Amino acid sequence: MMHSLILMASVLVSSCAHGQNPVVSCRMQDQYQVSPDQHSAGVDNRGDHAMGFSHETTVHHFILLLDGGTICVETRGERDEATRDQIRTHLAHIAGMFSSGDFDIPMFIHDRVPPGVPVMKAKRGAISYTYQESARGGQVHIRTSDLEALNAIHEFLTFQILDHRTGDPVKQ
Repeated sequence: MMHSLILMASVLVSSCAHGQNPVVSCRMQDQYQVSPDQHSAGVDNRGDHAMGFSHETTVHHFILLLDGGTICVETRGERDEATRDQIRTHLAHIAGMFSSGDFDIPMFIHDRVPPGVPVMKAKRGAISYTYQESARGGQVHIRTSDLEALNAIHEFLTFQILDHRTGDPVKQ
């Protein structure tokens, strides 16, 4: 019996090493595979719901800085006061939630725990989140002097840049 288990394990390891997938495909599992386009659409739809405004009428930017970073959201329309006010409400709420270690909204939007979040939760006392209004929306400034927290903030913001497809630089 032991010899059979060792033989099966070596076959599995060998097939994985040669790029073969030893797992038999399951039709039920196949229905849960998500294409990149489906993932992006899901992020957009969940984001619109969670934030209270449309990604199509707004511009998001995630900026990496030497001491943290900035989340910036603004309306595309110069006179879109309703969306501007929704952005301000959302970002003020986000600053408060993040300060208390609550990252439920980004976890909902992205359908997983974004990179950096576990450390940002654990180091919440070493990170400040400051909300500030702008002419067309607002910003959340994220600051720290803790190196581990800084790396986590940069992981989190880089993930946001990529998953929201903002085109912002992923290096400061």
